[in-house]
Parts: sequence; C-alpha cells; structure tokens
Amino acid sequence: MATPIRILAFAGSLRRDSWNKKVLKIAVEGPLAAGAEVTVLDLKDLPMPVYDGDIETAEGVPAKAKEFKALMKSHDAFLIASPEYNSSIPGGLKNAIDWASRQEPDEKPLACFKDKVAALVSASPGALGGVRSLMAIRLILSNLMVLVIPEQVSVMKVHEALDDQGVLK
Repeated sequence: MATPIRILAFAGSLRRDSWNKKVLKIAVEGPLAAGAEVTVLDLKDLPMPVYDGDIETAEGVPAKAKEFKALMKSHDAFLIASPEYNSSIPGGLKNAIDWASRQEPDEKPLACFKDKVAALVSASPGALGGVRSLMAIRLILSNLMVLVIPEQVSVMKVHEALDDQGVLK
C-alpha cells in the first residue's frame, strides 16, 4: 500500500472563532476521505515574535518558528484557509511564513517549502469571500517554490453559508 499524502492544514487567522478555521474544518474532510493524513494546526499555538533580522542574528530562529518549520518539512502539502485583512494576507500568517523561510545552519534554502503543494481557501462575510488574500498568498508561496494548485475556494457571505455549529448549509 502506498504511503498516504501528509497535509498540514492551518488557518491564517489567529482569532478563536474564525470563519476560516470553521471552513478549514470542512475543507479537511475531502483529503481525509481520500485517505490523506491531515494535521490541523492552529497558528495561535505557535506564537512567534514579529520577524526581525536583529532577533535572528542575536538569538537565531525562535523555537516556535522551528517547530512550525519542522511540521512543514514533515508534510507533503499545505491546506491554508485565510481571511483577507485590508485586501491582503493576515499579519500572523505572513510572519509565520517569513520565519519559516529563514535558512538555518546545515539546511537547504527554503527547505520547508521546496517541492511542496498548497491548496488555498478563504471565507469572509463580504461579497468577495477573501479572494484578494489568496492572490497575495499564491504570490508569496509560488516565490518560495511551492506549487499552488490553480483551483481555489472563496466562501463569500460565510455567515450565511454556515449554520451556528459551523456546518455548511
């Protein structure tokens, strides 16, 4: 039997009751049903300081960023659900990506990104469903050598698409 694909799934939002965390919970059902192994991560559980080259020089890559990188390295693909903040990517998600991109001693450049595949979803109460954040995330990940699949899902008016338990209507 072939080794199942390992997917690291996480939301770009740090908010506890995030629409994107709810949509991510729904989105992982497909890969799980297809036999993939899915690890759902909450970025809030891995707090990292704002990326600062001075911190990196003085202290190295923070422990939580190393933990995030290790998770990324141990998975074949990423499933990212991200809200749109001011027509772009949330700061916490961008910060995690920035720290993960830092090369450590005895590590190849972009080790946790290269040869990975990513799927993107977004959700928003607005009419665009967060689609502008996905364009920014696609650009960033593509530049980091991640193959971002062309199909993406944006759930517009998410507050009307999900019931009170976070189930798709």
